[in-house]
Amino acid sequence: MIHNYIRIAFRQLRKHAFYSALNLIGLATAMTLVFLIGQFVWGEWQVNRTLRKADRQYILLSHWKDPNMGLNITTLAPLARRLREEYPTLIANYYRWDGLTSIVSKADKQFRESIQLGDPTFLSMYGLKLLHGDARTALLQPFSVAITEDKALTYFGQTDVIGQTLMIQNFSGATHPFTITAVLKNIPENSITQINATIKNTFFIPTNTYTYFNRTDFESWQNGVLPSYIELQGGISSDQLTKPIQHLIDQNASALIRANLRVEPVALTTFYRQKDNGLVNRMLITLSLAGLFILLMAIVNGVNLSMSQSASRLREIGVRKALGSLRKQLVTQLLTESVLLAILATGLALCLYPLARPFFEQLVGKPLMPLASLPLMALFIPLAMAGGISLLTGIYPAFVLSSRPVVDALQRKQPLIARKLSLHQGLVGFQFLIAIVTLIGAVLVTQQVRYMFSQALGYNQAYVVSAQVPRDWSPAGVRKLETSRRILAALPAVASVSLSHEIPNGNNGGQPMVYQQGADSTQAISMQALVSDENYWQTYQIPLVAGRFFWGHDPDSLSIVLNEKAVRAMGYQKPGYAIGKQLRVRSDPRVFTVVGVTRDFHFTSMQQAIQPMLFFSVKGVPIYRYFSFKLHPGSIPQRLEAIQQQWSVLFPNAPFEYQFMDQTLEKLYQTELQLKKAAYLATALALLVVLLGLVGLVSLSVIRRAKEIGIRKVLGASVVGIVGLFMAEYAWVLLLANVLAWPSAYWLVSKWLADYTYHIRISWIPFVGVGLVVALLTTLLISLQSIKAALINPVHSLRSE
Repeated sequence: MIHNYIRIAFRQLRKHAFYSALNLIGLATAMTLVFLIGQFVWGEWQVNRTLRKADRQYILLSHWKDPNMGLNITTLAPLARRLREEYPTLIANYYRWDGLTSIVSKADKQFRESIQLGDPTFLSMYGLKLLHGDARTALLQPFSVAITEDKALTYFGQTDVIGQTLMIQNFSGATHPFTITAVLKNIPENSITQINATIKNTFFIPTNTYTYFNRTDFESWQNGVLPSYIELQGGISSDQLTKPIQHLIDQNASALIRANLRVEPVALTTFYRQKDNGLVNRMLITLSLAGLFILLMAIVNGVNLSMSQSASRLREIGVRKALGSLRKQLVTQLLTESVLLAILATGLALCLYPLARPFFEQLVGKPLMPLASLPLMALFIPLAMAGGISLLTGIYPAFVLSSRPVVDALQRKQPLIARKLSLHQGLVGFQFLIAIVTLIGAVLVTQQVRYMFSQALGYNQAYVVSAQVPRDWSPAGVRKLETSRRILAALPAVASVSLSHEIPNGNNGGQPMVYQQGADSTQAISMQALVSDENYWQTYQIPLVAGRFFWGHDPDSLSIVLNEKAVRAMGYQKPGYAIGKQLRVRSDPRVFTVVGVTRDFHFTSMQQAIQPMLFFSVKGVPIYRYFSFKLHPGSIPQRLEAIQQQWSVLFPNAPFEYQFMDQTLEKLYQTELQLKKAAYLATALALLVVLLGLVGLVSLSVIRRAKEIGIRKVLGASVVGIVGLFMAEYAWVLLLANVLAWPSAYWLVSKWLADYTYHIRISWIPFVGVGLVVALLTTLLISLQSIKAALINPVHSLRSE
């Protein structure tokens, strides 16, 4: 019997091959997207969960009353160690690190690498997999280093390199051999080795070498810039740490820190998704909803096609009933057809998955976890989807049509719901609503992303290239870099060159407390510090609103430049009033003089408000990391080649690794760019599904109304009139969908934009434009099919059965 059901189901699918194909393509496309999104969401949920004793691992987050006083992801340097020492019944282990970049070399191979200078507990605490070495002892000796598998292959061409040495440069230009004591298997994404999108460490050095890198404040309670982690003892909750943490802060930190800082332990299993105001969580929710709605739209297509085909099935059902078929047999037969279609769609989706995976990985910016990493329960997801889809698409013909009396079925009397088309039109309206919302969202997300890369930044990033330079943070080192800067600036390809410690990528050097000379230091204002030379404002084209920038002379070592926000924070009513004023920086005995004021510009993401900023001269604060080049427009590859040649002469032991500011901004707004791509993918798929369904529905409507079209033509109806007849069936549905979609899209996008301090203003143009585009596509699609029906000879239409 089952074999017979399946054979008849195949026969029905072949008989209606066109509509079956439309249904199959829509379902398979939607299911492929659901599989991809599901795999991505699972991978994001697994971040930090592969760590040893992951449920006990916590990061210490800092909550400052004034956000300028410190970073959220770092805390007071000694805090984690002191917690372990003084509360061993609560804390099982701890880890802290400081990030730096330096030149690593082996023979003729030289690269600038990201290095993590951290406690020797790193390998044993997190259980990271080692290819070679002992996790317990690898980082105990000074000048030892653990490297990842890919770096071992880069420098040595093999992974078994224990005992080999690498030369690592410090910030005075000296180099020292570091002995490789461990080789790690390439590390999966986590919040210890890559706490944010711009930091991914691959070299790990113990803290007993911190003096080599001049990190002498590793145990200072004034140092609040170390990411710090703790591992709890079994059975201990994070709430039990509130009092011990506060006790250590009250006992050791300054009065200013005590009054402004609260430290919270956050589980690593949730930290990754919740950081940056839950940016990852919002991305996952958006993608999941997009996949769900597109799948629902594909299912709606199946329901609509089933309803529209019901007339052709009524006589078949009547004949079967007259010959003695039971209702349960009819239900089983009709459900078998939908089950078969769902299974075929699932199989096609599984075949499309590996083909679509590279494109989706490019869209989300990271590789998907292999299917083998999924739990065994995941094997039932395709089966569950197939079952659910078959039930939803087959429930109407199976239960409604099979319940019709034999006489009604043989006379092909349609059920009331099908005749009035209320459910059918409601489902079509749902599809239009989703398609319009996604398209409006895609347009507005694009406008916001474009706004982030526009002149609204407050500086001009066009043709600006940054490259990290060798570091010798001494007066002689600064003079050497200034000489190199002048030589590079003389190249015909270069408009200007600037030496600085920061570029506009969100990573500033510190938050000094600034107050007026003669005032009480308790009134100090926290500001973001930038260290640069005199060419910075010209290279980035930051407008000056008062005074001047640095001149580059030695007296400028005690000059500072403020932004407009800093002027207002210091209490000056106009930018010009700040010129010549003397300011002090807490913990610095020197007196600085304000020589200029720049316009406010975005140093960090537009999610954050512009903060008070001040520029120190690199002559007064001799620290630097970058050369920023403003190139002349033209042939960029030739200009970069000219810089490369001169660079190799000036810095023979340092590679020229450059990055355009546009690329830097792409890292800063990585999630927003992913959301933009995801919005366009969702829009394209939503339109594809709704248009596929529309093709099938209009085609079935043409067949169903063939005699009506013939009679209308005989009575003198024109082709335009007949096309309008079909258009009228969907016009009010499309209008109602727009009425519901516009406020829904406005609310959703407004909620998303609320996370950005600076954002676009939502205008009516995208809403009207999207409505017109969807209406035009619908009109074109319906017209192409209805015109063909209107041109058929009415004799043939009237003879059709």
